[in-house]
Amino acid sequence: MDKKYICYCGLYCENCAVMAKVTPAAKVLYTEMVNGGFEGIMHLIPGSEGFWPFLKSMATEGICVSCKEGSGDPSCAVRICAKEKGVEVCAFCDSYPCEKLAPLCKGVPVLEHDNALLREKGVDAWGKLQDERRDKGFTYAGEK
Repeated sequence: MDKKYICYCGLYCENCAVMAKVTPAAKVLYTEMVNGGFEGIMHLIPGSEGFWPFLKSMATEGICVSCKEGSGDPSCAVRICAKEKGVEVCAFCDSYPCEKLAPLCKGVPVLEHDNALLREKGVDAWGKLQDERRDKGFTYAGEK
């Protein structure tokens, strides 16, 4: 587990569908298109002026890192609150649980369990679970 991918809310970026599924697929598509000679003709395809730079960026740089590294929604109430309070993860906040996290827990049902695990057993146990999930192909998008 790479700690830089721990989000303030308790999600783990490497289990996000964008990082786990979409970015690797973009790399494959980009490589196949470059190998097929598309790089030299993309300007001839209508609508490609936005697509090609986006695909290339996803394939070479990835689309995001983590909310702590600057990705995600800068106006996220959870992120703002955690930064103001100086907590690494909501689970370690004295005010946990709070109303700011409730909408995320509704959309990602495992989040409540994961934050409880963080509070009770710590980052190492939580990280082991995240690694096991990742190894099994779990993503938050497929979890609902």
